[in-house]
Amino acid sequence: MTEPVSPGHYEPDPPSIARVYDYLLGGKDNLAVDRALAEELLAQQPDIRRNARENRAFMQRAVRMMAEAGISQFLDLGTGLPTGYNVHEVARSVIPDAQVVYVDNDEVVAAHARALLAPDEGVEFVLADMRQPGEVLAKAGKLLDLTNPVAVLIISMLHFVNDDSEAQSVVSAYASALATGSYLSLSHWQYRPVEDEELTKHYAGAVHSLARRGESEVAALLPAEWDLVEPGLVSVSAWRPPAVDISGSATDVAFLGVVLRKP
Repeated sequence: MTEPVSPGHYEPDPPSIARVYDYLLGGKDNLAVDRALAEELLAQQPDIRRNARENRAFMQRAVRMMAEAGISQFLDLGTGLPTGYNVHEVARSVIPDAQVVYVDNDEVVAAHARALLAPDEGVEFVLADMRQPGEVLAKAGKLLDLTNPVAVLIISMLHFVNDDSEAQSVVSAYASALATGSYLSLSHWQYRPVEDEELTKHYAGAVHSLARRGESEVAALLPAEWDLVEPGLVSVSAWRPPAVDISGSATDVAFLGVVLRKP
């Protein structure tokens, strides 16, 4: 496992989305500038930490479901900093030789991911921007066989693509390139006009703009010809939740999640 960032390290400006998310998940690979922003966001919406953790748990359940369906190849777009029970660990708990390509355009993420994944054969990291599908698929294709089914994950990333046409184009490009039987798992922050407007403005000023999409706008990004896997597009907490009780209501979680299969 990589060592936490030393307090003596240079603190970049602005904060990093990946490191803020790492802090919210309880990780240690973050800096003071990231923690400060995270605490500001938590002061505005205390549920943000729970949202991050429920979103992570959704990803893990979705990966397990797809692996149990026989998928042995995974492409994780905008992976963020490695943290507990990553995609390859979940997939390999079902299919021991599952192959995974992680993609992110953050240099800090790249350094940590490569250090963590170096010993793992069949698991690679690609430094690239998910908004460039051609480049990403060309690089991922060096490990993954794109003529066979692949599971693509776009977890908590598309709300950073403000333009609806661009976001839809990104999803469509990956969907078109995949073989029949492939899967797409996606989660997206759900904008609520009254509760989230100040948060949106604050986040945008500090890190990145956030797309103001509700459920219908998120649904419009999905490939229409693909089959929805039950229960469809729902709160991430309501997507095949664990048998044990979870704290809080699924409707309180501000992320939507979905899994689709290419017919």
